Amino acid sequence: MLSDRFKSMAVNPFAFGPTPRIVFGDGSLASIAEHITRYGRSITLVTGASSFAGSPHFKTLVNNLDKAGIKYCRISVSGEPSPEIIDAAVRECKKSASRAVVAIGGGSVLDAGKAIAAMAMVDGSVTEYMEVVGTKKHPGNKLPFIAVPTTSGTGSEATRNAVISKVGPQGFKYSLRHENFMPDVALVDPRLMLSCPVGITAACGMDALTQLLESFVSTKADPISSALALSGIKSIKENLLAACAHGAGDINVRACMAYAALMSGLALAHAGLGVVHGFAAAIGGLFNVPHGVICGNLLAPCIKITIERLKESSSGNNPFLAKYAAAGAALADSDSFDIYASCTVLLDVLYKWREELKIPNLSRFGVSEKDSAEIIKRTDCKNNPIKLSADDVSRILKESL
Repeated sequence: MLSDRFKSMAVNPFAFGPTPRIVFGDGSLASIAEHITRYGRSITLVTGASSFAGSPHFKTLVNNLDKAGIKYCRISVSGEPSPEIIDAAVRECKKSASRAVVAIGGGSVLDAGKAIAAMAMVDGSVTEYMEVVGTKKHPGNKLPFIAVPTTSGTGSEATRNAVISKVGPQGFKYSLRHENFMPDVALVDPRLMLSCPVGITAACGMDALTQLLESFVSTKADPISSALALSGIKSIKENLLAACAHGAGDINVRACMAYAALMSGLALAHAGLGVVHGFAAAIGGLFNVPHGVICGNLLAPCIKITIERLKESSSGNNPFLAKYAAAGAALADSDSFDIYASCTVLLDVLYKWREELKIPNLSRFGVSEKDSAEIIKRTDCKNNPIKLSADDVSRILKESL
């Protein structure tokens, strides 16, 4: 059995860092005032441009804040946050003398809130403190931060980084990161996700699945991150397709997807990600493509090539192949102990889901073969179970155009 193979694996030394205080459950948004008042009664409220703000939940939220005597400065974020958006929002946050930041929305909104909470404590532009493009080290202090997701995808409510993008020929997609940037509270209310459109649900679900699979097989994975990732994979297995079809209005289906996304955030925060997200950083800096679409499109071909290279480099008794097999067995609800067969099952499921969920090709967003050289140059294989060559990366990209 696959589980027997894991029992014989050695447990190497590892460290598992802090996590948010997690408040999970249907209707949990109603308790937000009590979490806010631990930090004060003046907040910066970060939301998307329209979806949450136009819903009945927003009116309920405002009523709860008013009853608790909580004043708020509202900032709306449309699309993935850019340095300009963050810098402008930070100026507003500082002007309002907020004691905390509350972000309610999809992954981009949560990342924006996380960055605002961090940058409110220092001077200068967020670009100066970001990975790769920045020259300054952030000291790690921030305003208290409460993250409330309205989609089941990025898991940003449980990560310590905020992704900031600047799209264009000289664009980039990098993180503002520090262990202290983990949200203080992750308030996950699946009722907020019931109205999420099918296309966004599908892309976000594939993003969560990508994060679960990549953190599960990461070279930095540990027993805790692996257990969290596998738990999330099992939760997605029964619910992703349902959430995009007959189960879209089922609170239990939405709760299972919210749980899977939360697990993906916890797992990736400690194990890191792989080549799919290497592609996402490269493509996302050059083209305006939804992050979940990139992940959903590239996940199957990336794992296919990685498995091929692992087979070539080992006799079959490879711990990463065994993990891919365990993921395949979980998604297919199988007790098979044949590693190669279970790896094939995993690929079959991923390709099938990409088709059934109608994840669009990258060419629909302007990505073409002439861009391959630049994308390949920018794509990082960090934490992938095996290093992929430029030819491998090119082959993956060509399949997804």
